[in-house]
Amino acid sequence: MGALDRLRELGLELPEPPQALASYIPTRLVPIGDGRALLYVSGQVWLRDGTPVMTGRVPDEVSFEDACENARRCALNLLAQVHAAAGLDSVEAVAQVTGFVMSADDFGDQPRVINAASDLLHEVLGDAGRHTRMAVGTNALPLRVPVELGGVVVVRQA
Repeated sequence: MGALDRLRELGLELPEPPQALASYIPTRLVPIGDGRALLYVSGQVWLRDGTPVMTGRVPDEVSFEDACENARRCALNLLAQVHAAAGLDSVEAVAQVTGFVMSADDFGDQPRVINAASDLLHEVLGDAGRHTRMAVGTNALPLRVPVELGGVVVVRQA
């Protein structure tokens, strides 16, 4: 079963890949030989019509549960960027994910928030979705979003 079929089975669909919000590009495909490339995906946040769906620090302004939902939505945006750049069926492996959580000073569960994104990638891509990862707490993120997610994906080139 392909990744798009798995998404449908999970009751999910890919959003339109978000446009860059500043002076960068959403993805960069870097050939590495043998018909493969590294696809770098810029930080993804959960927006609706260009506006953050939620803003604030975790857990005092955004609940842990809402932060996890944000992480899942960021992962869907990451998949949308991958699909637009190379097609989900070309994914050999998600090499690395970097997740940032805008956190209150005493919050230490960033890894559990980013688990929501990691779990979604694994559910959709199977073993190809298992990855190395960083989960970082920070005092601020763009647009005051609670979660931002970026990654590096190995893809087959046509």
